[in-house]
Amino acid sequence: MSLTSSDNKFYSWLDDRVGVSGFIKAAEKKEVPVHKQSMWYYMGGIAMVLLAIQGLTGILLMVYYVPEISSAHSSVLFINTQIEFGWFVRSLHSWAANILIFILFVHMFSAYFMKAYRKPREVTWFSGMALLGICFAFGFTGYLLPWDEIAFFATKIGLDIAGKTPFIGGVIADLLRGGAEIGQGTISRFFLIHVILLPIALFAVAGLHLLLVQLHGMSEPESFKKAKKKKYEKFFPDFLVKDFMVWLFFFNLVAGIVALFPWGLGPEADPFAPAPAGIKPEWYFLAMFQFLKLLPPHIGPFEGEILGIAFFGVLALVLFVAPFIDTGKSKAVSKFFDVYGILFTIGFVGFTVWGMLD
Repeated sequence: MSLTSSDNKFYSWLDDRVGVSGFIKAAEKKEVPVHKQSMWYYMGGIAMVLLAIQGLTGILLMVYYVPEISSAHSSVLFINTQIEFGWFVRSLHSWAANILIFILFVHMFSAYFMKAYRKPREVTWFSGMALLGICFAFGFTGYLLPWDEIAFFATKIGLDIAGKTPFIGGVIADLLRGGAEIGQGTISRFFLIHVILLPIALFAVAGLHLLLVQLHGMSEPESFKKAKKKKYEKFFPDFLVKDFMVWLFFFNLVAGIVALFPWGLGPEADPFAPAPAGIKPEWYFLAMFQFLKLLPPHIGPFEGEILGIAFFGVLALVLFVAPFIDTGKSKAVSKFFDVYGILFTIGFVGFTVWGMLD
């Protein structure tokens, strides 16, 4: 007897109250384009799985974590050493966070080069960029919570750089810091932002993003649109089964990385100690960090760091306005954004690797 058979009493009961058959029929009507670039369609699902891992492991960590400067480090140490599989849960949370941001980068730029930001998917593109920004904020606020030496000084550098952003940077940095220096006010604010404000923003933006993807369907690259023969497959069950297998493979891959390379914990932060040599932010901030290191203290009448931050703001702005300019009507404009995306990717990867090796 099929799970969706009318003879299945549980299915009939659920269908009468929730309307499961309507969702299944809608999923069966949905089709996914099949072409050489179809692999990029799986990135969104992988990101969703990693977000689910973040949520589950984050809840488990909150059972024992204490957001106080006198107890934060010891509570994480307790999780790592005293709680059964605590080290695995914490490592899974940290590794999944970093891999999630990497997958979001891949997802964003695969959508960018497939021109998925064009009409009618402009808002889908904006919501995707917002999701990446929210995950950056998750990474920045969560990095400080273990209150170890590297996290403390990396956060200090990050807030100092953010404070130099024109107009609002100083106000935002002071609000996040909770005073002149990083202390209890900082960790309290970061914890609140990390476990309450950002999850609310994430659910809202991710919900909008998924709704728009369902509304407009999978984007099709230009080469597919021009093809004489087009091939599609049903989303349910064909694509969904393959999607599920990719999720399962990826989860096992991440679990294997966690088992082989558990996430470490440095010595407890001492705000009065000098910063250790070679302090760096997380890898996804390294490109900006490395670039700012190259700038002189002053360029003309302006501070070098301020101009550097403004430069990165312009780079991001070009990505944001791409849907308004590259509408598909001009091959020259389309080519410009292709070249821009390639140069942006090369620059980001190059400076990130340089920062890791420096």
